[in-house]
Amino acid sequence: MATLMSQRHELEAHLEQAVRLQSPVLRLPSELLSSIFVMGVMGIGDEDPVMVSTLMLVCRYWFEVALTTPDLWAKICVGPHDSLEKARRKLERSKSCPIDISINFGSRMEFTSSVTEHVTRAMDLIRPALWRTRSFYLSVPNRPQAHAALLRCQEEAPLLEALSIHIHHSMLDDAYPTPVVPLFKGHTPRLHSCSLTSFNFGWDHRLISNLRVLKMGGYFNSYTPSANTLVGILRQCPNLEELALRNMSSVDSDVCHPGDFVSPPPSKLIQLHRLTRLSFYYSGIALTRHIVSHITFPNLESLELCYLENVTHVLQLLYAQALTRLPLLHLRIETCVFNEMKFINFLRRVPSLVSLELIDIEDTSSEFFKSLSSSQPWICPRLEALCVDGCTAFDWDSLRGFVESRLPASPPCLPPISTLMRPRARTQSPKDHSPPLLASRRLRAIDINRCSQISKEMFQWLRMHVADVKCEPAEALWD
Repeated sequence: MATLMSQRHELEAHLEQAVRLQSPVLRLPSELLSSIFVMGVMGIGDEDPVMVSTLMLVCRYWFEVALTTPDLWAKICVGPHDSLEKARRKLERSKSCPIDISINFGSRMEFTSSVTEHVTRAMDLIRPALWRTRSFYLSVPNRPQAHAALLRCQEEAPLLEALSIHIHHSMLDDAYPTPVVPLFKGHTPRLHSCSLTSFNFGWDHRLISNLRVLKMGGYFNSYTPSANTLVGILRQCPNLEELALRNMSSVDSDVCHPGDFVSPPPSKLIQLHRLTRLSFYYSGIALTRHIVSHITFPNLESLELCYLENVTHVLQLLYAQALTRLPLLHLRIETCVFNEMKFINFLRRVPSLVSLELIDIEDTSSEFFKSLSSSQPWICPRLEALCVDGCTAFDWDSLRGFVESRLPASPPCLPPISTLMRPRARTQSPKDHSPPLLASRRLRAIDINRCSQISKEMFQWLRMHVADVKCEPAEALWD
């Protein structure tokens, strides 16, 4: 009897396993399941990723498929929370597929010697795989640590597409020599994105040629590249799509004063037909003016001018560009001064503008809003979002007039039925029709933070006519 019961339980187990094998998930080919894993882990993003370890705990079949899928192990991180042993396992499991390397030790200065040792050991581990590196990200506290790591990047990187080097405390370092040996032996044919913070690479054009994205920042004192050096770099990147210069000091001495400034001849201008994003943030007005005067950007869509003192001459250069073509959509000016009339004349040449941000601009007066309210013709008729954060020079009446001028016209009332049934005296000639004026769009969002002249009642009125109104709580002023 016991033997029969044992055989019965064994048969039930086989039947249950046979039923499970009929599940569509378990009948998926390993190649298809591997592709699903890659899309689930890599495609969702960093916000809520599906952990590879969770997939490997489902069943033995999923464990084997995940273990033999190199793309799941292609992102290799080394840092305070990512050990070298974990990076070594990922390197082995990634086999020969392209990898993304991230060495991130942040800005902590407490354990300088240990960070240097970890960075050196990490580079010794990763160095044999540089030939298949797709992206390389390095973030360390100081220059000696960055140079210790990059001096080991002497292998060619034919697959490298994105390079990012971030040095946090460069101003605390003493003079440190620049590496003589070029990075990756100067062989990065696929490199299209480069972000450098406080790292002086000798301005080798072999490293930064034919880029689509160039971001540079954190250069102070003698480490700051000259204006001519930056112009030479831009000449090597005719397909540039995004340029950002941030936090550069002691650069104004290399360029002439505003009164002596002479624009280069058109034959020497750099044609950047694909440039769509341009940002200058505390990069020095002389350097900014020098670069803008040496490039043309007929497809620019986003422009940022922040902490640049007087930008009137830059606005004149932009006006000259707008005379031919400038499809600007987003404009941000922060903590700068300019001639208000020249700024308004520039806005007349960019009717495509959708978003305008003026932050801590004292030149934003009531006359500016009155000009935007005029329909002869409209200035920035497509404007949908306006930010005047910290602007206190305009009054409420001018702002209200501007908002009212952008409201849609009320629909006309229908004439009486007797009028509709009355025969027409004559057919209206086409010559009697005058061309309609270009209508302006309704304002969708407005930001009036730190505008002390706006009262609580004014804020409530804006909320009735604008969908999104941002204003910091000001109970102390409103009460």
